[in-house]
Amino acid sequence: MPINITMPALSPTMEEGNLSKWLVKEGDKVSPGDVIAEIETDKATMEVEAVDEGTVAKLVVPAGTEGVKVNALIAVLAAEGEDAGAAAKSGDGAGAPAKAEAKQDKAPISPPVAEMSTKSTEGGAVPPAAKSEAPPSGLPREISQSPEGRIFASPLARRIAREAGVDVSAVTGSGPHGRVVKADVDAAISSGGAKAPAAKAAPAGAPAAAPKAMSDEQVLKLFAEDSYELVPHDNMRKTIARRLVEATTTIPHFYLTLDCELDALLALRAQINAAAPMKKTEKGEAPVYKLSVNDMVIKAMAMALMAVPDANASWTESAMVKHKHADVGVAVSIPGGLITPIIRRADEKTLSVISNEMKDLASRARSRKLKPEEYQGGTTAVSNLGMFGIKDFAAVINPPHATILAVGAGEERAVVKNGEIKIATIMSVTLSTDHRAVDGALGAELLVAFKRMIENPMGMLV
Repeated sequence: MPINITMPALSPTMEEGNLSKWLVKEGDKVSPGDVIAEIETDKATMEVEAVDEGTVAKLVVPAGTEGVKVNALIAVLAAEGEDAGAAAKSGDGAGAPAKAEAKQDKAPISPPVAEMSTKSTEGGAVPPAAKSEAPPSGLPREISQSPEGRIFASPLARRIAREAGVDVSAVTGSGPHGRVVKADVDAAISSGGAKAPAAKAAPAGAPAAAPKAMSDEQVLKLFAEDSYELVPHDNMRKTIARRLVEATTTIPHFYLTLDCELDALLALRAQINAAAPMKKTEKGEAPVYKLSVNDMVIKAMAMALMAVPDANASWTESAMVKHKHADVGVAVSIPGGLITPIIRRADEKTLSVISNEMKDLASRARSRKLKPEEYQGGTTAVSNLGMFGIKDFAAVINPPHATILAVGAGEERAVVKNGEIKIATIMSVTLSTDHRAVDGALGAELLVAFKRMIENPMGMLV
């Protein structure tokens, strides 16, 4: 009996992925544990292993296909002793829905291209395919609406319908698969039918409706056609956009800022790095570890959460989640977006362990080789833009965290000590809190505990 291989769910939130590469070809024999493909999720590229033994009878979804839904059939294995040709037939056509959906998802991203192709069929010469769009007499025309309620219409037809007040969903489409084209809308306008329903007046005292975001077409109308190029969003950018909208519209952010003196921390860091033992590498001898200021910030934040345990929490509608350890996420910039690998139990780890673990996570994050468990969850996060010279900023909370610490650059500033002006290295930090879980006073207590660790860094060594 043929063995179906489906698109795996590589994370709890994954709904679709890109099948970036096949590592086997049809006719190859595979065993359980063999790596057969690479799948690109929103944050990483993951390897997929075979679960069963057999011969690859058919690769249903070709390499490079985007937007393949979870559980969609991607390949068929022939079991031991089974005819591969017969097994392959069971997968014929099974990959079409996934690929079709991927194409539909990408269509709205490039309106100018869609409009150009629409114009070529709506005016002037009609391509051969378009000539057979009208159904034979006596046969029902395909409807322009999908079973899920999606309306299929060209961008030009939508715009004309909108300007004329025509309900495009009530127009019968004559295009491919019932697609509504310009001629259909023109006919509806001339007949006076398919008018869009008038908007009902809002009751007195009702809140005004939230303004809608501009559509792709409305945005592109503002620019000359030859003044831009369209770069389709990848899964990572779509996920970042969705989560940022979720965070900023559902989490009541509250911000607290203070300054920390870094001179004692910088001196201790220099001592620790100077005392690091050496190890042999391919490039010669190198220190076993090399601490950065960010490594010490991670440790300080973890210890501050342990000192103020009520702030080490996550909000849910039914209960407050109180965490027993400080799992600190660290924002890492990668090509095309951002990812937050997590230092688990940072409160229990030494600075050297945190430093080496962070270097490994950041390296694999940039090559998109992190596992979901290495960047999902966590109890708080740190975002450091100090290396760019940013003095201070406010970061957006990453659910399910209730806090995130934005770290600015350490810079020499004039400070007053005992009535005298002195020079000190100062770092501004801003704590964003989910006000449902961490109130202002509690957030202030957490930030003061962090400042105490930074300005008395020996406490991080005991």
